[in-house]
Amino acid sequence: MEQTKRANFGSRLGIILATAGSAVGLGNVWRFPTMAGENGGAAFILIYIGCVVVLGIPCMLNEFIIGRRAQSNAARAYSMLSNGTPWRLIGYFGVFTGFLIASYYAVVSGWCLQYVYASVMGELNGNPTYVKDYFVSFSTNPWKPVLWLVLFFLISHLVIARGVEKGIERAAKLMMPLLFILLVVIAVAACLLPNASKGISFLFAPDFSKVDSNVFLGALGQSFYSLSLGMGCLCTYASYFGRDIHLTKSAVQIISIDSLIAILAGLMIFPAVFSVGGQVDAGPALVFVTLPNVFNQAFSGVPFLGTLIALLFYLLLSVAALTSLISLHEVNTAFFHEETNMSRKKAAGIVTVLCTFIGIFCSLSFCCPQLSLFGLSLFDLFDFTTGQLFLPIGGFLTCLFMGWYVPKKLIREEFTNRETLSGRFFGVYLFCVRYVCPVCILVIFLHQLGVV
Repeated sequence: MEQTKRANFGSRLGIILATAGSAVGLGNVWRFPTMAGENGGAAFILIYIGCVVVLGIPCMLNEFIIGRRAQSNAARAYSMLSNGTPWRLIGYFGVFTGFLIASYYAVVSGWCLQYVYASVMGELNGNPTYVKDYFVSFSTNPWKPVLWLVLFFLISHLVIARGVEKGIERAAKLMMPLLFILLVVIAVAACLLPNASKGISFLFAPDFSKVDSNVFLGALGQSFYSLSLGMGCLCTYASYFGRDIHLTKSAVQIISIDSLIAILAGLMIFPAVFSVGGQVDAGPALVFVTLPNVFNQAFSGVPFLGTLIALLFYLLLSVAALTSLISLHEVNTAFFHEETNMSRKKAAGIVTVLCTFIGIFCSLSFCCPQLSLFGLSLFDLFDFTTGQLFLPIGGFLTCLFMGWYVPKKLIREEFTNRETLSGRFFGVYLFCVRYVCPVCILVIFLHQLGVV
């Protein structure tokens, strides 16, 4: 196959925004702020930034180098660089992981669309008990979440079917600035509330008394999962990079955007929560139960302002979820498109149908106890299997592959754009990939399993 005919991103801005969009998702909005607040605030943020530099950048560069070198989907990319050895299975493993994540990720993404609709219709204007019951009633409904899930996949499908430059890149150029604007608007509104300073201090005042080994492990884990490492997204997007793209510079820019959005999310959430004396809870309870009540109370002085802020917030969540789902969709679309030689639109259609089918069962597992295995609902099983097992395994194997199998000369060629760029940090990168990153990922993996 003539690789020069393969689609590429049309601009460097498109590369940064699209790839950053693959990393920015729902976890940036509720997981990072909660972990920062509960683990020393600014102390956690400093540790997280250190982990991103030590672990995130080298692992991101791994996938960038593999993808751009091979100029193909994730599965074929690993096969090409492994020369047919068993190392090629890492690529297939990443594609499969991305497929599973896309299937259940769309369930929560659909919830965001429901809450956009509920905000417009004024359905979230009630007492705390009502809002909590609303979430339970909706999430366990057998058909409403399914409708929103299907709609979410259809939107993703329309973007993917239009191709890399006209679909993914154009969507990223629209959605990423919109996401940032929404974040800033809500964060400013939250910081102007009475007693908002307590929430700001909660996020930024360093409390080193809370720092222990678990905080370091939590920061390591967050840096890994937040950047979409190990699921084929970065490798696939890098295959659309031009040969002149500075990979290290791009990785730093993308990680900076991802971290900035996570911190802005904290500024959006904590001042509002503390303004009304609320409690910070992790996970869906924070986003779908606590925050609607917070918005209702915090902005009650101005008619309809609480409803407007809630609408903007859930629109923000929907955009963040969509940028991530598009990247997960593209991993599998590129795989089917290139490995079977079918048209891109047909490949996208197959992925949409298969992921939607599995996603429906994940959604129904909230209301049907029969849809469970090993004591977990299908949704929780997919979440645990991919997040706690597959992602660390994929990242760990990729580090071993790049550090000890792929020829050093080949890696350096991509790192330096065939010696047109300085390679002064190449030795540091290679040392991290060979020694530091595998140990960190292994510790994360064992910690998630409760071994350490």
